[in-house]
Amino acid sequence: MGKQMTEMLKGTLEGMVLAIVAGQPAYGYDITTQLREGGFSDIAEGTVYALLLRIEKNGLVEVQKSPSEKGPPRKMYSLNAQGQDYLDEFWKTWSFLSERLELLHHGRKQA
Repeated sequence: MGKQMTEMLKGTLEGMVLAIVAGQPAYGYDITTQLREGGFSDIAEGTVYALLLRIEKNGLVEVQKSPSEKGPPRKMYSLNAQGQDYLDEFWKTWSFLSERLELLHHGRKQA
């Protein structure tokens, strides 16, 4: 993945992860797998886990812990009301930006 793609992805990865857990609760490994299956094959697990810690700290998800046979308890992430508000704002921002970028890309003036 090129540097430009990496930088753009940093700005959107949080919204992407929240969108995944909005669909259904998921473990960190499941989230990474879904991202990779969605075409983001270069995303490192460590990046996703660091992001999950941040969104947990920011109160955007609920975390349910379950015992693990191979180490610390597993964390299941689900979107809470604050996270849904954040995700709604993310999609509004995404729509705004993508519309403007399309206009720029095709050389048209903003309406």
